[in-house]
Amino acid sequence: MESNRQKKIAGVLQNDLAGILQKALKDAGHAGILISVSKVQVTVDLSIAKVYVSIFPSEHAQKVVEEINLVKNNIKHQMAQLTKNQLRRMPNLHFYNDDSLDYIEKIDEAVKGKENPLTNSDLIEKRKKS
Repeated sequence: MESNRQKKIAGVLQNDLAGILQKALKDAGHAGILISVSKVQVTVDLSIAKVYVSIFPSEHAQKVVEEINLVKNNIKHQMAQLTKNQLRRMPNLHFYNDDSLDYIEKIDEAVKGKENPLTNSDLIEKRKKS
């Protein structure tokens, strides 16, 4: 269970990282890609922060996350400058792709699709006849 300190630090990181990542994507020439920080988890010793990012369109997600991880030291430095009055020590950042929205979309499509026995008209007709 996360302590209040971990939650506060995660909240500060989440808010500030969103702006930095948007600017970094724009500077890297990735037009038309939207990135948001969906979740930040900070370890108990406050040394590591796992940052989960959602990227739209999702076909660019893996490439963008790899690029972000290549420049994470620069991002950490920018974050340290922004949060120097709030944090004594900046945790190391590890970025991960948050594909939960894609997973939810696949479930939603499966429920609405033909493979759903509740909405399949052939099965409904067979049940009526028997």
